[in-house]
Amino acid sequence: MAEEATVDYTLNNPDTLTKYKTAAQISHKVLEAVSGKILSICQKGDKLLEEEVAKVYKGKKITKGISHPTTVSPSAFITPYTPLSLDSEEASASLKANEAVKIQLGAQIDGLGTIVCDTVLAQPEKDKSTETSGREADLLLATYYANELLLRLMIPPGLLASGSEEEKKKASAEKPPSQAKITQLLERVVKSYDCNLVEGTTSWLFERNEIEGKKKIVLAPSDGSKGEGIPEVGDIWGVEMGVSLGTGKIKTLDHRPTLHRRTKITYQLKRPSSRQTLSEIVKKFGTFPFSLRQLDDERAAKVGVVECVRSNVLRQYEVVADKDMAPVARLLTTVAITKNGLTRLSAPPALELSKYKTEKKITDEEVLKILEQPTGRSTGAKNKNKKKKKKPAKKTTDEEDDESSSDE
Repeated sequence: MAEEATVDYTLNNPDTLTKYKTAAQISHKVLEAVSGKILSICQKGDKLLEEEVAKVYKGKKITKGISHPTTVSPSAFITPYTPLSLDSEEASASLKANEAVKIQLGAQIDGLGTIVCDTVLAQPEKDKSTETSGREADLLLATYYANELLLRLMIPPGLLASGSEEEKKKASAEKPPSQAKITQLLERVVKSYDCNLVEGTTSWLFERNEIEGKKKIVLAPSDGSKGEGIPEVGDIWGVEMGVSLGTGKIKTLDHRPTLHRRTKITYQLKRPSSRQTLSEIVKKFGTFPFSLRQLDDERAAKVGVVECVRSNVLRQYEVVADKDMAPVARLLTTVAITKNGLTRLSAPPALELSKYKTEKKITDEEVLKILEQPTGRSTGAKNKNKKKKKKPAKKTTDEEDDESSSDE
């Protein structure tokens, strides 16, 4: 225990960022490989995650595994959704043509987890190269640009400032945008496409073994909810964007909650089945989210979690959807904020903007100005190498960080 306490898990330790990046690479690889029915996508995604995690850090005495099970949320669904094989009706559900599907998953190395979520249109392979127009295009473009704006608003003021020392000092003295201002700016983006933010969309600070840390940003808050803290250098964040073709208001569906997560509450469970289920959860998932279908006996798990949820040892994630069942798009990007800007650790693939056609566009000058800003500092090392045409010297750690942090 004493040895573990001495390990530095902040970004000051280069090994921390390496582990985050390794977990992110696994998430990216699996995200690109999954397709099919909802249940089969979830099962295949988790199997691939386990296989890829097993290939890294072999022989090391560190925990590693899934930081978020593969979930597939159909058109109007907002929260991650993962049906059970025992629920025949939900297990047989298929994706409908052209509906907006949210796929979310993640991996963790040594408790350092990354999560990624992408929204794609359910299309046959032969149609994926064709252009998308109409409201589907509006939704995906609104979500893409809102996400890009939010990522830029996460960067501390003055961090990437250029010019004289006086200009840099002035930029650093600026106050970061309030959470109300962030929501206001994002609303301008999505309303340009006749869309709305999904109420209560939350971005969280990530920490070791924790994906809901001490800081959070809440977009379009409701019921008195509010964010806490501001992004700072050294932070890892799970940045989430949710956009609806409807009002953005939400409702809880009557689907069985199948996604759970262990809390910090301890309680002496009375039922042997509950204790057995909790023991398996602690061993396999720690404090990361999991699906009941990932447990050895799905039927026993459905019974065992009841007391765990009732005693608040486990938290269950309700299945939430758009109040009007309008299509919803969602993105989740795990980012690191370093001295060189924002590094996207695990991120959805960049949208091929030329494939999405609409007459709508963003005209707000303040928003457009922010979108033009870079997310990272470029060292220009590549250009120097081209001019000198000499054998490149070994890069320093700082130079590598600079290049990996440059705007994508």
